[in-house]
Amino acid sequence: STMSRERADSQGSLGPDDEVMPYSDDETDDELDPGSDEERPQVEEAKKSGWRVKANDRAFCNLPEFQKKYFLCLKRSKYAGNGIKTYKYNALTFIPLNLFEQFKRAANLYFLALLILQIIPEITTLPWYTTLVPLVLVLGITAIKDLVDDLVSDSDLLLADILLLSSSNPISLCYVETAELDGETNLKFKMGPKVTDERLQEEDQLAQFDVCEEPNNRLDKFTGTMRWRKDRFPLDLDNMMLRGCRIRNTDECHGLVIFAGADTKIMRNGGKTRFKRTKIDELMNYMVYTIFVILVLLCAGLAIGNTFWYEEVGSKAWYLYDGKDQTASYRGFLSFWGYIIVLNTMVPISLYVSVEVIRLGQSKFINWDLQMYYQEKDTPAKARTTTLNEQLGQIEYIFSDKTGTLTQNIMAFKKCTIAGHTFGKTHLLHPGLTHTPVDFTWNKYADRKFEYLDHSLVACIRSKKDKDTLEFFKLLSLCHTVMVEQKEDELVYQAASPDEGALVTAARNFGFVFLSRTQDTITISEMDQEMTYEVLALLDFNSDRKRMSIILRFPDGRIRLYCKGADTVIYERLSPNSKHKEVTQTALDIFANETLRTLCLCYKDISKQEFDAWAKKHKAASVAMGNREAALDRVYEQIESNLMMIGATAIEDKLQDGVPETIAKLAKADIKIWVLTGDKKETAENIGYSCKLLTDDMQIHYGEDNEILYEKKKKRRRLRLKRLGKRPAAATPQDAAQPIDDWEKETRQVDFVNMACECEAVICCRVTPKQKANVVSLVKKYKKAVTLSIGDGANDVNMIKTADIGVGISGQEGMQAVMSSDYAFAQFRYLERLLLVHGRWSYIRMCKFLRFFFFKNFAFTLVHFWYSFFSGFSAQVAYEDWFITLYNVMYSSLPVLLVGLLDQDVNDKLSRKFPKLYLPGQQGALFNYKNFFISLFHGIFTSLVIFFIPYGAFLQTMGQNGEAPSDYQSLAVVMASSLIFTVNMQISLETSYWTFVNCFAVLCSIAIYFGIMFDIHSAGIHVIFPSTFTFTGVASNALRQPYLWLTIILTVGITLLPVICIQFLYKTIWPSVGDNVQRNRKKYEMEEEEEEKSTPFQRGRRSRRSAYAFSHSRGYADLIASGRSIRRRPATARPNPRDSIREIPQAENI
Repeated sequence: STMSRERADSQGSLGPDDEVMPYSDDETDDELDPGSDEERPQVEEAKKSGWRVKANDRAFCNLPEFQKKYFLCLKRSKYAGNGIKTYKYNALTFIPLNLFEQFKRAANLYFLALLILQIIPEITTLPWYTTLVPLVLVLGITAIKDLVDDLVSDSDLLLADILLLSSSNPISLCYVETAELDGETNLKFKMGPKVTDERLQEEDQLAQFDVCEEPNNRLDKFTGTMRWRKDRFPLDLDNMMLRGCRIRNTDECHGLVIFAGADTKIMRNGGKTRFKRTKIDELMNYMVYTIFVILVLLCAGLAIGNTFWYEEVGSKAWYLYDGKDQTASYRGFLSFWGYIIVLNTMVPISLYVSVEVIRLGQSKFINWDLQMYYQEKDTPAKARTTTLNEQLGQIEYIFSDKTGTLTQNIMAFKKCTIAGHTFGKTHLLHPGLTHTPVDFTWNKYADRKFEYLDHSLVACIRSKKDKDTLEFFKLLSLCHTVMVEQKEDELVYQAASPDEGALVTAARNFGFVFLSRTQDTITISEMDQEMTYEVLALLDFNSDRKRMSIILRFPDGRIRLYCKGADTVIYERLSPNSKHKEVTQTALDIFANETLRTLCLCYKDISKQEFDAWAKKHKAASVAMGNREAALDRVYEQIESNLMMIGATAIEDKLQDGVPETIAKLAKADIKIWVLTGDKKETAENIGYSCKLLTDDMQIHYGEDNEILYEKKKKRRRLRLKRLGKRPAAATPQDAAQPIDDWEKETRQVDFVNMACECEAVICCRVTPKQKANVVSLVKKYKKAVTLSIGDGANDVNMIKTADIGVGISGQEGMQAVMSSDYAFAQFRYLERLLLVHGRWSYIRMCKFLRFFFFKNFAFTLVHFWYSFFSGFSAQVAYEDWFITLYNVMYSSLPVLLVGLLDQDVNDKLSRKFPKLYLPGQQGALFNYKNFFISLFHGIFTSLVIFFIPYGAFLQTMGQNGEAPSDYQSLAVVMASSLIFTVNMQISLETSYWTFVNCFAVLCSIAIYFGIMFDIHSAGIHVIFPSTFTFTGVASNALRQPYLWLTIILTVGITLLPVICIQFLYKTIWPSVGDNVQRNRKKYEMEEEEEEKSTPFQRGRRSRRSAYAFSHSRGYADLIASGRSIRRRPATARPNPRDSIREIPQAENI
């Protein structure tokens, strides 16, 4: 049973603002104001923030201090109730709200205004249904899509953020599944505080106590203090079960509701997200505005023409008198609005819906692509957005994480250096010899999957003569935050990172086996001898500290601190008396050159007096509400000093399959690849060579070189200022290190980007998650380039969100990167297919669709313009009303839509074989203002021919039966028929990839046109609706005359002939790369088939490896400190085998 209480809206609380602080581990500069600290004071005094919770005391929340005004003098509780609204519409509000949303779009509002104009009798030139039918179709399709998106289903999720007090499991352990929060399906541990677990197991024991915490949107943090029985206890995220979790394998748990309703963390994450738009989207909008300006200018010109015509001709012709006493200027004014209605089809109403349909189809093709399906993990590629597909064909820069993205993030313990002696011979040293792996059968706890080649290390350990070696592995078995479970007589480790799991597993195989832990103790087996150590403190890892420590009391009473961490932070804290510094540093450099991930190990003996004094400071920091993490870090810093070096570990992380080939292929497509990693420089450089990002013929420039160049530039600037007679700013001692002002900072940024972008490849080492995002922002800002970020862990979320396109790899690091991404798949090598095949095809298809869509609308609409010169500029339409209504909807839409969905210039294999085919997308060559105006002039030419050829043919003509076919209605039919043939044959010329569907669509569009036209022109429908269908018998009369068919053939021929000639000349004289590939397509396809048949079997080659070790995520220290034992009862084993993977990593390494 869960204790709950009343809440109300909490907009007045002092928590972090969701708009300012979106969900991620770090914020980029544009997301978080530098002045706002993410660790804001979290309510030490009730008066300061007013956020307090009290169990079993509902009246407490209704005290005056917790009331706030909401209307005039009326007040209500500031705490939110548990009711929330996760849907946008209901049965009553769907139609009005959805229409309101849709009419925010300028195009829809424009057509609504047109519809209103068409209702005004003095202005209307077209019946209202010519606009209403397309508008209703567009609004209807969009409304259905919005309704489907809004549908939600009920589930068995937790409905509030709850502090876990106790549960039916041992030590108040509770298992939760957080897939709804972070996408991760493996079970997580949550524990009630030790004090409540011991004393609050039954409902009637739930005493009064209060908790302080501000509501915020940080899913990864919770800071609170529990005051109970005159003592204070720290609370953190490991004690909290958040709304959206599912409780698993737990019969019963008790808790206190901390946040309810709109105050819950998951609801606070419902703020605005960064909306990504493609370059084509922006261009398309500008072009629609351009069309609108052209439309207004045309209408203004025709209105002026109508004014002059009426003065010169209309007013003097008795047969044109309409009985209205209107001036020529007023008639011109009415004519302007009349032409706005007539020429409205220049602004394409169905454009946006068609684009959405095409993008949806392209996204489905990505999802359905079996060549991007990873069978080992049953993971298909997933387009998580439908709005960015064509931008995949325009990428100029790729920013990649390394660990887990370029590498497998599956760690193997390979080498170590202990007290100056290096262990770990590999087969590379003696490639001709066959090395036998070490036999671990002497160790009953050994992991059978663990392989090691250096027999001397095992011999050294088993001899028990070298104390340093024993201490080394004892440290590995004790200093960690790994959780252990006993499953079917086997130990199963759950580690916060793959590195942690690899090190503890290595220690296990070498005889130092981590068996179990409680809040106060940790038990290991030291060479078959079980030992229990008292845990006095656990100093957990974070990305700033880059180290973790544990303080233990040995069975003999000694107090010792064990520490492991990155070499950069460990060497700063070593004692001057520490041995093996230089020799260990040499070994670290050798490991880095072999691209192994390194970690330093050290220890420190502490006196009881020193520890007691430090423990008081640690207790105070652990319950601090203001910036608790910083307070703890300062206390940790005091004890982690004067350390003694033991040695270092080296872990191997293999490259993923196909990474070098993918990088080489993308580089040939002129895509620049930047790797952003936390590795040291030497490791980063070696991984660059191993994945073919760097090659031997490249000249490598280092950051120090850039600093020298920058200083030279700055001196040249100062000299230039002196020549101009201006005094440069006085240099301060820290001038070289820190920018003086914003101008200096921006100058440095521009210089950095310019120098880096001149390079073929860039590797940024030792970068933090925030710096990753900043690098992406700089390139976007100063190069105006289309960027793509790819990563697999929580620390890549900012980078993924900042880039134009974010790609998440669903690897070993959970699902946070995938949840924040636009596209997701399981292996880096699939990026090549995503860009060179799907991206390029999507870009080509969208460009071709837009060019043709604009053309067909210009060709259709501008016929009215030419006709106006012969109709006294009277806004008379050139076609029948129903043809205007159905042209864009039924007669010309399907073929061009299918080109946008299915067209491809060359197949997928040739797209990857010739990466240079990708270049037009980067240059934006297939759709720009030049292409737009070509489409405009093509439309003008086509409309000229479609009007003037029939006009000339009808002028002074006699039919074969002696009747003149030169009536207006027959002319309209001939022009409409010519237009339909021209448009559908033109799209046939543009189609590169023919399928049955394309062929059917072209023939079907022409057939539908004639079928509907004959129906609309029939006598039967005229009898029913005499005023609506006025072209009675025109089609059957006109189209039975061969003369008019000859006119249609001539018109279509003259419109298509120049296009065919120009295309032929371009492809013959100035062929593009794509044209050449198309011309030799058959030859290349045969070569591909022969290569596939003749490819010999290749033995697996050893890849160069990757780098620096340690997780950029907190471990399980806080969780461990809040329970007595995590051994499960034998009767309650996990039901799902997928939930008990031997090592389940959950955090990311840069």
